[in-house]
Amino acid sequence: MRRRQLLANLAVTAAAAAGAPILPSGSPPVNEAALGELLIGRIRDAMLGLHHNITVPSATALRTEMSRALTDFHTCHYANLAVRLPRLIAAGHTHAAGSHSTEHGALLAQSYLLATRILIKLDEQQLGWMAADRARQSAEAADDPLLIAEAARQLAVLARKANWHDQALSIALAAADHPDLRGGGPDHAAERGLLIQSAAYTAARAGDTAGMRQLTNEAATIAKNLGGTTLLRDHGGGFSPTTVQLHRISAENSAGDPSTALAAARAVAPHHLPSIERRARYYTDIATALGRWGRRDECIRALLAAEHHAPEETHARPAVKTLVSGLLVSGKTTTELRGLAARVGALI
Repeated sequence: MRRRQLLANLAVTAAAAAGAPILPSGSPPVNEAALGELLIGRIRDAMLGLHHNITVPSATALRTEMSRALTDFHTCHYANLAVRLPRLIAAGHTHAAGSHSTEHGALLAQSYLLATRILIKLDEQQLGWMAADRARQSAEAADDPLLIAEAARQLAVLARKANWHDQALSIALAAADHPDLRGGGPDHAAERGLLIQSAAYTAARAGDTAGMRQLTNEAATIAKNLGGTTLLRDHGGGFSPTTVQLHRISAENSAGDPSTALAAARAVAPHHLPSIERRARYYTDIATALGRWGRRDECIRALLAAEHHAPEETHARPAVKTLVSGLLVSGKTTTELRGLAARVGALI
């Protein structure tokens, strides 16, 4: 029954997606499949100091600009982020160079953490390593335990993607056990939970399903003890019992168990997730599980649901393009699949 409800929800959302315009009325057409390359290029140039055409905001405007960039990320507005994030990186260096303020150092660390997260999404690992290391250095200079821990989490993600599983586990678990996190308040406990989730995902990638489930349950206990509220929206997309369950879908997928991943998905109400970005992750994770199980039509419906919620992210992410390309060559194509393939830039 719960499976049928999940699939019914996907069908309704996909139907809405089929009739919804990709861009607001009156907007010029945008090749959203190329937004990822645009964003990577602008972040790269800002990191290299090639930002001569960027208007650097004043020091007093930086916090507001950071808040807007985070909103762009949470709402999956990549076109806006391609303007704001390079500007933040350039401004962060400009103001940090002329000031010993820990606030400026913290804002620069936040900028690089956001850059790392988007670069990981776009599978740009080389630049991601640079951004993550700069985030770590800036966080340490600002002496901010939460930012230091989040930089460690991003480094652990990159190590996992490089298949350095032992190193990724060590980075995440060492950061989670740091006294500065164990001795802090609810936000510090939530960051510990995010780090333990990262270690769980790495265990799954390393083939340790039992270890993955043990660590995920540990993160779930932390979330429950925090009272069920969503914390750290700007660090890891939010930490709560619901987001731990979202992580469980990804981890079970990575462990090679699509049926258990889908069972985990049935326990998540997408509208309870803290952002559009997290909802897009939910539907793409479902699509991945369905694709591995050979359930093509349902996989396509899940991808259309992700597209409905976050078109710019869905069109720009290499992982989605790879999944759609696989669907094109593994069976019959439909009008819906061909249209989605064109929008994500997959070869037909």
